[in-house]
Amino acid sequence: MKAATVKMIKENLKMRSKDELIDICLSLSKFKKESKEFLTYLLFEADDENYYIEGIKEEINDDFKKINFNNYYYVKKSVRKILRTTKKNIRYSKKKQTEIELLLHFCRNLSKLEHVDYENSILNKIFNREINKIKKLVSTLHPDLQYDYKIEISEIEIN
Repeated sequence: MKAATVKMIKENLKMRSKDELIDICLSLSKFKKESKEFLTYLLFEADDENYYIEGIKEEINDDFKKINFNNYYYVKKSVRKILRTTKKNIRYSKKKQTEIELLLHFCRNLSKLEHVDYENSILNKIFNREINKIKKLVSTLHPDLQYDYKIEISEIEIN
C-alpha cells in the first residue's frame, strides 16, 4: 500500500465529521507507541511547555541514575538510548527553546557522570556533537536569550 500525501490526507480529514475524526485518532493511537505519545503531548502537554520540559528532565535524570557502570559498553549504550529518547521528545514539541533546554540538561547530566573515563572518544564525541548543536540553535534566538544560554553552555563545558 502506498501512503497518501499530506495534502490528500488534509483534504480528506476536512470532509469527516467530528465523531469520525475522534475514531481515526483513537485507531491511530493503537498502532504505535510513538503515535500515542505524540497524541498525549498534543492533547495534554502542548499548552504548558514548561511542565512538559520538567517532565522530560525528570525522565532524563531517572535514566541517568539507572545506568549500569559495570561495563563501559553498557554506559555508552545507555547514554545513546537516553539521547535517542530525548530527541524523540524534542520532535514532539518542535520549539527551539525546548530543544535547547532538553539538550542542555542531557549534556549537564552527561558531564556529571561518575565512574566514567572521559578519555573515551565515543562519549566525548556525543557530548561535543550535542554542544555544537546547542550552539547552532542558540545563535538563532534573541540576543538576550543567547547570552543566557551561552553562560550555561560555558558552565557545562568547564565541568
